Amino acid sequence: MTQRRPAVSIWNWLGALLSVAFPALVYFGRNRLSPQLLALVLVAIIWLRKKIAFGMRPSPWLVAGGLLLAFLALGRNDVLPLKLYPVLVNGALLGIFAASLWYPPPVAERIARMGYPDLPTEIVTYTRKVTQAWCVFFGANALTAFWTAVWGSDDVWFYYNGVIAYLLAGLMFAGEWFLRRRLLRALGW
Repeated sequence: MTQRRPAVSIWNWLGALLSVAFPALVYFGRNRLSPQLLALVLVAIIWLRKKIAFGMRPSPWLVAGGLLLAFLALGRNDVLPLKLYPVLVNGALLGIFAASLWYPPPVAERIARMGYPDLPTEIVTYTRKVTQAWCVFFGANALTAFWTAVWGSDDVWFYYNGVIAYLLAGLMFAGEWFLRRRLLRALGW
């Protein structure tokens, strides 16, 4: 008997979409909706991501931190805790990727082994460097997100966290994909 993988449901996609769109929700809703209502949206996102997270267990630190930010926004009726959510997400991703360097295999190797279970040594070394590069990216992104939330204007915060950060992540992902293809070709894969 074969074991079935859990189906990716509409709830998975809704949770992911709301999470990605959260900076836009805060930015465009800040003058129309109370921070308390936006905080409830954050709680819904966290609930959706925790309940059905593409078959993965979400970081308990991310869940706790997100709920703390939501409750601070609820209690203070202030948008700043909501603007710190991208800092929390990038910090959690930094923690996950960095921890995988101390407790192998690194995240990039785990992902690579999904497609190629028997990786050559050169690729294993490469995946470690890729994981380190993502650590630098998430650390820099968290610091920039913090700066934009605390000292930047609402416009600067939104354009960085809602647009630029996603473009930078996409560029890094695409660049790594092309480098990996070249390395695999050079190794005869």
